[in-house]
Amino acid sequence: MNLHQFLSILRARRTLALAIFGLTLGLALAWTLLKPSHYTARAPILVDVRNQDPLASPNWQNIVPAAIMATQMDIARSDRVAQKVVQALALDQDPAARDDWQKATGGKGNLQQWLASDLQANLEVKPARESNIIQIAYTAKSPEQAAKVANAFAQAYLDVALDIKTDPAKKYASWFDEQLGFARQRLEDAQGRLTAYQQRTGVISADGVDMETQRLNELSSQLTTVQAQLTEVANKRGAGAGVADVMASPLINGLKADIARQEARIQEASANLGPRHPQMVRMQDELAAMQSRLRAETGSIGSSINTAYEVARARERELSAAVNAQRGRVMQFNRFRDELSVLRKDVDTAQRAFEQLSERASNSKLQALTTQTNVQRLATAIEPLEAKGPGLKAALAIAGFAGLLLSIVGALLLELVNRRVRSVDDLAQASGLPILATLPAHGGKAAMALLGNTPARPALSYRGSAA
Repeated sequence: MNLHQFLSILRARRTLALAIFGLTLGLALAWTLLKPSHYTARAPILVDVRNQDPLASPNWQNIVPAAIMATQMDIARSDRVAQKVVQALALDQDPAARDDWQKATGGKGNLQQWLASDLQANLEVKPARESNIIQIAYTAKSPEQAAKVANAFAQAYLDVALDIKTDPAKKYASWFDEQLGFARQRLEDAQGRLTAYQQRTGVISADGVDMETQRLNELSSQLTTVQAQLTEVANKRGAGAGVADVMASPLINGLKADIARQEARIQEASANLGPRHPQMVRMQDELAAMQSRLRAETGSIGSSINTAYEVARARERELSAAVNAQRGRVMQFNRFRDELSVLRKDVDTAQRAFEQLSERASNSKLQALTTQTNVQRLATAIEPLEAKGPGLKAALAIAGFAGLLLSIVGALLLELVNRRVRSVDDLAQASGLPILATLPAHGGKAAMALLGNTPARPALSYRGSAA
């Protein structure tokens, strides 16, 4: 079908086309004037995905920002937020809303849930393009109601987001407080067992050298010294009553010298005096006294060596018994120190557990007391000035364009149902023969006179395929 055929069809079907066009405009005008007005208010919310909570889990950093935005939008559309809006606006206290619920459900179900579902039907939550802003839009019959409900949804979403953040922390804080009491009791019990064991055994520290070990070292040193002295005395005693001590004694050496001089004087005096001479008798008595004293001193040195040997022997036995007893006590104290080390480890373990629980409890309490989240309201929803949807001019323009298309389509469809020959091209197409000549068409009164006022016949119809 060429342009000439298309225009000839439109010219022939102009009445139908104009009727379709007019009907489309009329319907659009009636819809625009009669449709109820709806107003949409928007409350923007900022979701700061980079604002990391210092007390939150490190796994937060691994969450994709797109997933965070999707999660926040799901929260804003959730039943929990909608029910919170119902409670905030006291919609369940409205008698009209209760009547509507009675009519719709027959009193079955929950009124708050029904009202929340009704609010969700007019709610739209979507992100702004290439940003972290969520638009909470609500559509209502009045601008005041739209702004009021949109702001209520925004505030309820902020409250729910804060509850989602703080509720687990509150539960954790309560649980950690309970566990902290158990940990404190275990620590006190462990410390009590350690203190009682130290008081019972006398072991203060499990590390280093204690007093018992020092005493064992001192006794061992004394025993070594006494054994050395005993060996020396035994050697002197076995060498003939201490000849070396006798030879080294100044008193004995002095007595021997005096005896030698006395003997020399007696020998000199015997040349002139008889053995019974008073002087000779006196000198002999003095010599006998010196020799007696020498023998007494020599015997005294031997007796002292024996006494020293016996004393050293007894001291050795005493120190040996003391060392053996102290060694047993040290071994016992070593066992005490091992048990003390176990008790101290129990105390350290209980202390670390208490400190960890205390730190976690403090963090949970701080999270439970926080009033900040990573979402915040950018602006308050205001009452919209214009209703939702296109205006009168825009609706008529759209209806005009749609009516034009419908009129053209209607004319073409009707022409296809009842095809007519309206031009030379239609005749050639219908007959399948070439056109040899054409006569120009004449109109007006002159043409009617030549035809003898014969009425015009309609165009020929044929059954053929449309070009």
